[in-house]
Amino acid sequence: MKTQLELAREGVITSQMAQVAMDEKIAAETIRTGVAAGHIVIPCNPNRPNQKICGIGKGLRTKVNASIGTSSDISDVGLELRKAKIAEQEQADTLMELSTGGDLDAIRRSVLEGCSLPVGNVPLYQAFAEASKKYKNPNKLDPEYLFELIERQLADGLSFMAIHCGINQFSVERLRKQGFRYGGLVSKGGTFMVSWMEYHKAENPLYEQFDRVCALMKKYDAVLSLGNGIRAGAIHDSHDRAQMAEMIINCELAELGREMGCQMMVEGPGHVPLDEIAGNIMLEKRMSGEAPYYVLGPLPADSGAGYDHITSAIGAAQSAWHGADLICYITPAEHLALPNEDDVREGVRATRLAARIGDIAKYPERRDLEKRVALARRDSDFEEYFKLSMFPEKMREVRDSRKPDNEATCTMCGDFCAMERGYSLFKDDIAGDKCRHPKEPVTAE
Repeated sequence: MKTQLELAREGVITSQMAQVAMDEKIAAETIRTGVAAGHIVIPCNPNRPNQKICGIGKGLRTKVNASIGTSSDISDVGLELRKAKIAEQEQADTLMELSTGGDLDAIRRSVLEGCSLPVGNVPLYQAFAEASKKYKNPNKLDPEYLFELIERQLADGLSFMAIHCGINQFSVERLRKQGFRYGGLVSKGGTFMVSWMEYHKAENPLYEQFDRVCALMKKYDAVLSLGNGIRAGAIHDSHDRAQMAEMIINCELAELGREMGCQMMVEGPGHVPLDEIAGNIMLEKRMSGEAPYYVLGPLPADSGAGYDHITSAIGAAQSAWHGADLICYITPAEHLALPNEDDVREGVRATRLAARIGDIAKYPERRDLEKRVALARRDSDFEEYFKLSMFPEKMREVRDSRKPDNEATCTMCGDFCAMERGYSLFKDDIAGDKCRHPKEPVTAE
């Protein structure tokens, strides 16, 4: 079976490419050339034929990923399925299943069956969780079992995987020589892999046998997302030598993987101050040959716990503007607890809004919807205003909870509504030919 990348290079427009073109309102040939160049990926494992098709990459709408999964403290499959459904209802584009507690095979398969989004994971989580359970020591993980596990998970229908191939002895040595970090190591998979390497005094098998990783991903046409296992967990660690060493290696591996015919993404930080976000994305794009960039957050401050979905939305908007392609949401529970259903809902909403804000800046030619929202609001056409906006149910809930006496206004201004007064001042112009933006029917895209 050939991958989307290989078919695109042969000039074939697949049904998946055609679907992305239709969703994005872009010519199918443009999508094909983007996939062929490695600038666009389409996670679509054929073992799961009914999943939604989603294009990620250059020239496309910035996508949003929601992450769910059990922990060693809370393992409730029903809860995870409800969270997956909420992520889908709230229009996340992809889902990561990141469980570390309970029957991990059963949980993964339940999520794949109960959700139509493309699903990814981090295979090191299950590998180290099972080694810990079996040997009472995760460092006793057998690398051969890791490769067997990756294929088992792919066979279940996962369409992308975050695999920590960029951690190697060189990048670990940078961490040691710089004197560790303010924020320590924050990637579970990355930290366990560093621990395994130190315990065995050996190279990371995922780096050492990178061609084998790519061969497995190609077999199922899954996207290999090069994990950011040494990402900064504090803004004072942003772009330190260890992070940059891994980033350079991941960008090199993205190029190598594409040459093998494997769809590739690169993952990014993490905690990054606002003034460094544009530079971070420029570096990834330049060094990887424009590989799609999958960014966690990022969080431009360390002190916002409890509201880190807002902290990360600020970073996510900046990231989307400067070229990030897929944003992993952060929920209000980040750094504090396993997210619940409400956390998932708020996380997806905040990140979708951030991605929209970034796309408005990134693609000025696509601002027509915002103009139509403004016209509906100007004309006090609340039904159109609701229909065109991102969160109509929330808008209705707020408005209905504090209904105005005059339905043409809201209770913020009441009798002093600027919209109503402005209309009365210029109604003759609006009715005639002189108005730049006359009252007109507006429809959703």
